[in-house]
Amino acid sequence: MTGSKSSRTSVGRAELLSRAGKATDALGMFAEASAHLRRLVPYDAAVWRVTDPVTGMMTAPIRAENLDEGGCAVYWESELFTENVNLFRDLARAPVPVAGLRQTTGDLPTRSTLYETFMRPRGFHDELRAVLRVGGRPQGHISLFRSEGRAAFDTAETRLIASVLTPLAKRLRSFAEPAPQPLQDAPHGPGLLLFDPKGALLSVNDDALAYLDTLPEGPAVPSPQGVRVPAWIQATAMKARAGAHEPDRGQARARVRNRAGRWLVCHASCLREADGGIGASAVVIEPAKTSEIVPLIADAYELTDRESEVTQYIARGLPTGEIAAQLRLSPHTVRDHIKAVFEKVGVSSRGELVGKLFTEYYAPPAERNMTRVRTD
Repeated sequence: MTGSKSSRTSVGRAELLSRAGKATDALGMFAEASAHLRRLVPYDAAVWRVTDPVTGMMTAPIRAENLDEGGCAVYWESELFTENVNLFRDLARAPVPVAGLRQTTGDLPTRSTLYETFMRPRGFHDELRAVLRVGGRPQGHISLFRSEGRAAFDTAETRLIASVLTPLAKRLRSFAEPAPQPLQDAPHGPGLLLFDPKGALLSVNDDALAYLDTLPEGPAVPSPQGVRVPAWIQATAMKARAGAHEPDRGQARARVRNRAGRWLVCHASCLREADGGIGASAVVIEPAKTSEIVPLIADAYELTDRESEVTQYIARGLPTGEIAAQLRLSPHTVRDHIKAVFEKVGVSSRGELVGKLFTEYYAPPAERNMTRVRTD
């Protein structure tokens, strides 16, 4: 790389991180990062995804660029059932969580099922995958595609992308911080969607339709019922089927924030037929319990595992002495942890801490539906 090109790359990288760092939400960050990255590392199509940092599952929002809607099931069918090249779950644990298909296969892309079933039919020559990772946890995925006629992604481009992954992951992680917003009333019961083994929607209840209406915009697949199913929900159903075949595939569970700011949890499992065979996949969507969102919020504020434990005891109302006894620490050490938590979250009291982390976001439904009157 020449000196002038290196200088332009450094300036472009700094501009990318600066603009992405000013984004106010994940989709905005994806748009800014992609616009600037494309100038440094040209590509023809891309997908930017948020992932659940605990399970690694794709969730919302998702930004897809120059890709048709029909390929989602094909892509994840390959990823979950047949692919053995650059799997996201492997990249998430790799020393450097980025890899190009041509690089990995020694320029023999036909070793990849994804290339044969998804890329080649769409005229793609190479894919570069990366995991936005910080603190050992995946915050998002990137897939970049180059069309036939372009050169494969090279080592210098791979290094450049690797250099921006952690800063982008930190910004993505920060969006989990609770923001006080008016919350819409949730449906009365869990939303339920049933999918066949190929990922096609079989049926859906009214509560699921209500939840779907609150989700962020993103890639979706049509269905015979006229329902546009978010790609990540279809992928969750397919992950459940993969788990039924191989239990070590991990959880088919993901958390997502809807447009009103409320955290939802989406989890799936496979049903069994009368003969014991694997049948339809059932996907349930429902409001996330406080225990589901604590790890995400703690991660967003960069709390350590110990600080997160202390915070949860504070939320339960335990005094310093009891927290110390529970954690087998000295009261002085617990006070140090509390001070560190206050500084990271930007509060000055226990009540303010609980309010900021939980109450502002997780307003009790009973309070919203309560009528207050005064009588003589």
